[in-house]
Amino acid sequence: MNANLFSAFNVLEAIPLPDGELYYQAHLDLGAPEENLLQQLITSTPWRAEHITLWGKPVLQPRLTAWYGDPEAHYTYSGIELAPMPWTTLLADIRKKVEAACATPFNSVLLNYYRDEQDSMGFHSDDEPELGRQPVIASLSLGEERDFILKHKKSRTLKPVRLSLASGSLLLMKGDTQHNWRHGIAKETQPCGPRVNLTFRRILT
Repeated sequence: MNANLFSAFNVLEAIPLPDGELYYQAHLDLGAPEENLLQQLITSTPWRAEHITLWGKPVLQPRLTAWYGDPEAHYTYSGIELAPMPWTTLLADIRKKVEAACATPFNSVLLNYYRDEQDSMGFHSDDEPELGRQPVIASLSLGEERDFILKHKKSRTLKPVRLSLASGSLLLMKGDTQHNWRHGIAKETQPCGPRVNLTFRRILT
């Protein structure tokens, strides 16, 4: 790998996104093989199966989640109220590396565990009041590569943006992205392995 390719591989690069700011890094050095970190997170995290309300009915989320953060980092989304579990040594170490890459401090992280091709995330925006008007969301992927899809909330002429998030990759959303775009992870038609996604954010207190 030549020097220029290595540099591009290890820095956040802007992805054109009208009405938003999007950056991608193909590989973040986490100090350990991604597969080892994936298995450690899967086995050591007290995963929860949460219910959300859709069309007035409780529905089980098609994935497992866990919420960690500083003591004051309470978070509510889709009617789910989350009190943070304290940072583990592993998560605190990953947070430092993500903060350095993004030049942004974070006080919380939402872990999403996609067990197989049947797990997904519906289209939504991370625009809760406690995240502020222009939230900065850093998304670290470990495990199976899945497609991350963005759809503009208002424009019918802008086509959806589809990104394949590789294991060890870092995606940064900021500016007006949450105000103008929704994002999600669709189910897969073919069998696939597990994926853990860590979305670092800053809760305003």
